[in-house]
Amino acid sequence: MFDYSTLKIIWWLLVGVLLVGFAIMDGHDMGVGTLLPFVGRNDVERRVVINTVGPHWDGNQVWFITGGGAIFAAWPLVYATAFSGFYWAMLVVLWALFFRPVGFDYRSKIANPTWRSVWDWGLFVGGAVPPLIFGVAFGNLLQGVPFQFDAYLVSTYTGSFWQLLNPFALLTGVVSTAMITMQGGSYLAHRTEGIIQARTVRATIGATVVLMLSFVAAGFWLQSIDGYRITSVVNASSMPDPLSKTVVREAGAWMSNYAQQPLMWLLPALGVLGAALTAVLLAARHTLSAFITSSLAILGVIGTAGASMFPFVMPSSTHPASSLTVWDSVSSHMTLGLMFWATLIFMPLIIFYTSWAYSVMRGKVTAAYIRENDHAAY
Repeated sequence: MFDYSTLKIIWWLLVGVLLVGFAIMDGHDMGVGTLLPFVGRNDVERRVVINTVGPHWDGNQVWFITGGGAIFAAWPLVYATAFSGFYWAMLVVLWALFFRPVGFDYRSKIANPTWRSVWDWGLFVGGAVPPLIFGVAFGNLLQGVPFQFDAYLVSTYTGSFWQLLNPFALLTGVVSTAMITMQGGSYLAHRTEGIIQARTVRATIGATVVLMLSFVAAGFWLQSIDGYRITSVVNASSMPDPLSKTVVREAGAWMSNYAQQPLMWLLPALGVLGAALTAVLLAARHTLSAFITSSLAILGVIGTAGASMFPFVMPSSTHPASSLTVWDSVSSHMTLGLMFWATLIFMPLIIFYTSWAYSVMRGKVTAAYIRENDHAAY
């Protein structure tokens, strides 16, 4: 069995893996939904777009559910505080996600142009809104969230929904939306051909340019934002107690990890270069390679955010000592250990099943396929 401090680091890495997995797998069908109204110009073309992700979108939800469950079980204080502070934002995400199952299932049930158009825009909302809100949430984490704990570790959130929509957070929302659109476009280009593929490639190259520009802009902006630094001695093996440390805010603190570990610069470099390679490969119609480089770009972008904040998970702007970190927001030693072994068993099964499902349903989705399977296809 690993010691407590090692398990804390392992679960920080595992939560990061789940977030990256969610962005890659559930993200590409959200990206397809975002592009749906723009790359499909008639009903048949839009059905082609929908059916590229139709067999898999619900299976990909396992990454979303597993990620939320892992945060709840591994970082209960983070889960409780985040869902309290970001309550309305989370509701917006859930309301947007409601459009996905009903949109996929009911969109083609009635051959009415208005009916189908409404559900097409519903799928757009279900694909575009969640990554935007998640990006805004990350932007607020980097600035600090207005909450604090009392002596009984009861958290109090003092902000509002509208305060979340500040300029820096909106910029990180653009980063997230462009990233997911790039991922969805790479996958859609791989599964389609002809005019749909051509439109998708143009739109996806545009998304990669937006991603690179906004990601670099956010990086420069972050250097002027007050970050967080622990100034007291941390006992990594102690039981969680967020109020047992002292924390200061200072400009440039989020860049200190890069000064101590220069190899961490590979993460933002991967984010930019991965997006650039995706655009080049799409232009050359190397669509599978583009999907791989797009996934690497996601790893770079999300990894940059995590590495910049480490060991902080949810900093507090009103009472810095209440900030939640890798060391003091976790579950017990036993809980982390049992979860680790469960993950070690079930994660490979999920990856194996997902790989098998995609291999079975591989190939291009065409207009001819939709016409031949008019009553069976989405």
